[in-house]
Amino acid sequence: MIPDMSQLRSTGNAETVAVKNKVLKNTYMLLSASMIPTVAGAWLGIKSGFSLFAGSPLISMLLFLGIAFGFFYAIEKFKNSQIGVYLLLGFTFFMGLMLSRLVGFALGMQNGAQLIGLAAAGTGGIFFGMSVLSTTIKRDLAPMGKFLFIGMILLIVASIANIWLQMPALMLTISLLATAIFSLFLLYDLQRIVNGGETNYVSATLAVYLSVYNIFSNLLFLLMAFFGGDRE
Repeated sequence: MIPDMSQLRSTGNAETVAVKNKVLKNTYMLLSASMIPTVAGAWLGIKSGFSLFAGSPLISMLLFLGIAFGFFYAIEKFKNSQIGVYLLLGFTFFMGLMLSRLVGFALGMQNGAQLIGLAAAGTGGIFFGMSVLSTTIKRDLAPMGKFLFIGMILLIVASIANIWLQMPALMLTISLLATAIFSLFLLYDLQRIVNGGETNYVSATLAVYLSVYNIFSNLLFLLMAFFGGDRE
């Protein structure tokens, strides 16, 4: 009997959709789980007065980048095993520690808790909006990736330069651009998952987590800058 090619295509398409949905589901579940060590790291950092290298902002940033890229390498190396999941959760705990100074400073303001809540709500709103767009936009956003990567590198360079320049206006500009760039990164990565361009949920979660983390931290900084109350 000659196979019915339409049935074969239909079966193949169904299997492809099932794989995409599984990756997306696992990504969302692991992303949700990653919030627990992030919050735990931030809480521990606030309680312990954590500072990676308080005496030198430049060394602190370089040390942070070294540790972060070390995690990236290890997570990518073990992404197909349970070790990759544990490494990812360890990385999110580390990122929570790094977030603790910003959150601790916000909590020292009279309206700090409200600002943190607004930043979280704004991040959630952006995530929801980009999730919807990733499934409705028909245009392939893959070419946008290289421009976003260049934008991210320029942000890092500008942040390092501002360690010496200490220009408040530049800090605000960096945060505004970072919020926009990582929102687009979020859309780009979510569409890659939806379209089947990313088939490993550990790698997918890492990419989405970094966008969510940067959106939240930069939104919080902007809210503190424009609406922060007096220090208690």
